[in-house]
Amino acid sequence: MIKNIIYISHAEKGPSGGAKIIYHHSEIINSLKNFSSEVLHLKKNRLSKIKISIRKKLKINKKKIESGWQLNELEAVKKFNYKWLDHKIKTKNELFFDKKKDFLILPEIFAHLAEDLCIKNGIDYAIFVQNGYVISSTNNERKLSLAYKKAKFIISYSDDITKCIKLKFSNIKTKIIKISYALDLKNSKINHKKNIITYMSRKLPQHSYLVTNYLKPHLPNKWSIRDLNNLNEKKTYDYLKESKIFLSFSNMEGLPLPPAEAALAGNFVIGYTGEGGNEYWKKPLFTKVNSGEIKTFVKEILSKILEINSGKKPSKKYISNLKIKFSKDRELNNIKKFLNYIDN
Repeated sequence: MIKNIIYISHAEKGPSGGAKIIYHHSEIINSLKNFSSEVLHLKKNRLSKIKISIRKKLKINKKKIESGWQLNELEAVKKFNYKWLDHKIKTKNELFFDKKKDFLILPEIFAHLAEDLCIKNGIDYAIFVQNGYVISSTNNERKLSLAYKKAKFIISYSDDITKCIKLKFSNIKTKIIKISYALDLKNSKINHKKNIITYMSRKLPQHSYLVTNYLKPHLPNKWSIRDLNNLNEKKTYDYLKESKIFLSFSNMEGLPLPPAEAALAGNFVIGYTGEGGNEYWKKPLFTKVNSGEIKTFVKEILSKILEINSGKKPSKKYISNLKIKFSKDRELNNIKKFLNYIDN
């Protein structure tokens, strides 16, 4: 019997690295023998909105309410179309599962739903942790602990995520499976580089505003700054291939995508590692700035501009190392590895 791997995802409208990885993995699984895959998107239903309204009117103490999305407040989104990136996924449009063939993969933000969604119905599942800093998806510790205890395995794709899981749930260390994801800039050549600095203001907007605002009066002639906020995947890649410096405002992330993508597109990367980024944040391609050190951030940018104006370019050696880390072959082999756990 063909196993159907169902990824659960939030029905997000804006850019999301997490959704991008889920979609890509689902596409790969659909290309393999003996497996199929779908993505089920969830959103809050009318009941949840009514409850929120009542709580506000009655001024109910939030501490007495179970936090996190609840199953009876959710519904499947039918024919969800995520326009931010190109994809060829198959979608599932209902909250009904076949325990003989379906295997669910819950994101860490929905892990606490495992009891009602999977365990009570005899459905096998795994938890995909993409950010170790949002593991506590609910204040109901019983539900959360049960979800991780009963999961067939836990998926992690960075050392930082794995450390967070072990710190929170020390009794499930042997369940953690390390996988990876591939970064592919659409196989097109890097464009002719221009004196452009790129960044994404959706990441820590106050920080990005302060850094760019303080930088502008000191920016040399023929240099410009471009915000890549809310562009689709293709346009984002096009701009990264033109720019020479990328500013990272990653904040408490498992393994941030944009800084690595920017480096692969031939940029020097300056800024915050988001903790997870420490795994690939190596000099001289990457320059680390501690979160909140705005003045230091500006100084590092100006210093890098001087180096670039003097002829310095990103090392091909370090870019090659990144390509290996985020290669398609590595991603495929790791996906096959966790699929073997499902079959056993």
